[in-house]
Amino acid sequence: MQKASSWLLAGVLGTSAATSQAATLEERMAAFEARASAAENRAALAEQQTRALARELQQIKLSTPALQPAASTAAALSAPALDTRLAKLEARQQSIEKQGSSGHLTDGFSFKGYARSGLLMNDELGGGRGGPYTTPAGSVGGAVGRLGNEDDTYMRIDLSKEILAQNGTRSKFTVSIADGVESSNDWTADESNLNVRQVFTELDHLAAFKGNSVFENSTLWAGKRFDRDNFDIHWLDSDVVFLAGTGGGIYDVQMNKDWRSNYSLVGRNYGDFSEGGINADVESYILTSNQFFDSGQWQWMFNGIGSKKNDIGTRTNEAGLTPADSGLHSMLANHQKDFFGREGFFKTALLYGQGLGAEVKNIGSDGELIDDARALRLALYGETPIAPGWRIGPSLLAEQSKDRYVKGDDYRWMTLNVRLANAINSNFEMAYEMSWQTMDLDPKGYMQRNAVDGNFWKFTIAPTFKPDVGDLLTRPELRVFASLMDWSSDLDRYSSTDNFGKTDFNAGGVWQYGIQMETWF
Repeated sequence: MQKASSWLLAGVLGTSAATSQAATLEERMAAFEARASAAENRAALAEQQTRALARELQQIKLSTPALQPAASTAAALSAPALDTRLAKLEARQQSIEKQGSSGHLTDGFSFKGYARSGLLMNDELGGGRGGPYTTPAGSVGGAVGRLGNEDDTYMRIDLSKEILAQNGTRSKFTVSIADGVESSNDWTADESNLNVRQVFTELDHLAAFKGNSVFENSTLWAGKRFDRDNFDIHWLDSDVVFLAGTGGGIYDVQMNKDWRSNYSLVGRNYGDFSEGGINADVESYILTSNQFFDSGQWQWMFNGIGSKKNDIGTRTNEAGLTPADSGLHSMLANHQKDFFGREGFFKTALLYGQGLGAEVKNIGSDGELIDDARALRLALYGETPIAPGWRIGPSLLAEQSKDRYVKGDDYRWMTLNVRLANAINSNFEMAYEMSWQTMDLDPKGYMQRNAVDGNFWKFTIAPTFKPDVGDLLTRPELRVFASLMDWSSDLDRYSSTDNFGKTDFNAGGVWQYGIQMETWF
């Protein structure tokens, strides 16, 4: 009886051991299969993944003991199943090896871009004048509608390469190259402004942050770049807010489920004002906190700006005054994912700045501002369908700034703009744009500019061809256009260096015509 009990115990233990081995093997096989699937989705690293998988597969084979005869029926039945799965994994491994051996340089590569180019002429067949900032208010950021009002060729291409590390961390390198000229010639090397506008690297899905709810979905970056969360009113060619420079930061720190944060430090350069042995290569530094709430619907941005050497020695602005060496900037924005309950979107932003922060759109870009400078700007815009085949994009941009460059100066302006599009068929629409800008500017003699008070009007009609209609922001577009502009005669005397008041560009009505393409992808 004792002997029988011993045999029974041995059988139970043997069965348990075999079952445990099978279960352990099952778990290891499941993990192996998961890693194999991940490897198939990472073609750029297929060769590396294959070598790792091969080693582990060999280890699994070597470490798998033979199943005992005393194993249970379930354990015995699992052996053929595991053998089949091993065979499938080996076949998949061979497939991955083939993919890895034929990897391409273009794996993980992306190409994005923006471009516009067109011909602008006046009613006397002379060269047209214009641009979104053509009015006197444009000298302080007062944009008007851009449709039928651009006479340049501008392009920017963004080249990116993504690489996925074996631990799951992704890196992305981006370089942006841009150029802009106003000449219509085919060879414009003498006028070229070719420039590397961005060169930076990002790291996301960091393995070191896995499991950390605050940083798990964050992105680290460093280099020269445009801030990821800049946004603009496209039909005015005006950023609502534009942060750019060289530095580094972190995006998408998840404070809680309804609150995420961005932080960065970037630098900008105001120029080299060194003289008399004084080193005054003037740098400014922008420390940014950008907070998003309620799934990104609300945004609060705060910037502190410091430029210690901006007021060094004999350094003065164009008015002969000492420029500011610091500043503050803040923006509160609301991003609606609909147009007051209708299809489309609507955005609102209120911006305030003082000192070096009084340039509220292009943060930290104006080293001429004095300590007393103050600016307040409001931006409203959106897009929605209004009837079958019709879409509308209304916008309002307004600003008041005081004591910008000279104590007592005062700049007030407001732009109302409406872009309309009427789809005629699947590839053709009629586009219309109406702009009105009012301004009351008192520069106090800064840059030899005079105080003016008046209004500007523009109306454009543009027959447009595109791949698909139905959205104001679908590109590419091929347009022909005619624009009528007029303004108060008082605006002609604002400055001797701007377009207003020229013999072929003065109050009383100006017609301009042209053809243009615009694209982005």
